Amino acid sequence: MAVLARGDRRPSDSGSPGDVADAAPPSPADPHDATARPRTGNAVPSPSVAAMFDEIAPVYDRLNTVMTFGRDRAWRTAAADAADLLPGGAAIDVAAGTGKLAAVLADRVGPFGRVLAVDLSGGMIERARADLPDLVQLEFRLADALDLSAPDGEFDAATIAFGLRNLADFEAGLRELRRVVRPGGRVVCLELTIPRPAIWGAAFRAVFGILVPLVGLLVGRSRRYGYLPASLRGFPDAEALAATMRGAGLVDVTVRRFALGSVALHVGTVPADSG
Repeated sequence: MAVLARGDRRPSDSGSPGDVADAAPPSPADPHDATARPRTGNAVPSPSVAAMFDEIAPVYDRLNTVMTFGRDRAWRTAAADAADLLPGGAAIDVAAGTGKLAAVLADRVGPFGRVLAVDLSGGMIERARADLPDLVQLEFRLADALDLSAPDGEFDAATIAFGLRNLADFEAGLRELRRVVRPGGRVVCLELTIPRPAIWGAAFRAVFGILVPLVGLLVGRSRRYGYLPASLRGFPDAEALAATMRGAGLVDVTVRRFALGSVALHVGTVPADSG
């Protein structure tokens, strides 16, 4: 599950598609880093992140299963449950990656429904289309998470799983998800988070920072997988992310935690007077 967004960049934010490992979020030594306050977006240039996901697409699903001890399937099921879709409904999955969550959503809406799965990584979309050729209600499309090119209120629900960290502007991404969902519909975000208390959070950061590159090393992609723990640095915690969702115009925001608090499922509702 991966999502990338273009977004405007300052002149200094240049980067080639191969430099994602060198363009990680600011280090804790940087006084402007979000270790003091949460980041509002990803500082890594989109072409660099896109190239990273293109490269890891062939091993992405297998390594996710290894790193989550197979629990990622249950988390996707919980996200699909939270979307509250009915047969014949419509949903958009931003952060579609290889389409695992989108496939679950497609099962919920059935053959007379519609699921649009979008990502800015061509490698991920190509893999998803190859793996899921027979679901007539499921469409994969390259698209910018900050500009979905979909009409207002087109979908009954929108989901984004393990991809919000990659957006240039977190709140803008959530606002775009809210925009394309009808009043009363759901916006669902499944994402990593730093668990509490602080001592457990520090332990999680240490283990995550070692384990993920190590797993990547086993498949010859340790430099690419070094980006993933770095992308969590300064990302808003579960409570701050709930506040960001409310700031994006969602109401009745709830949070559910998994994996000893290291994964959070946020659900918000588009207000009835949205428009």
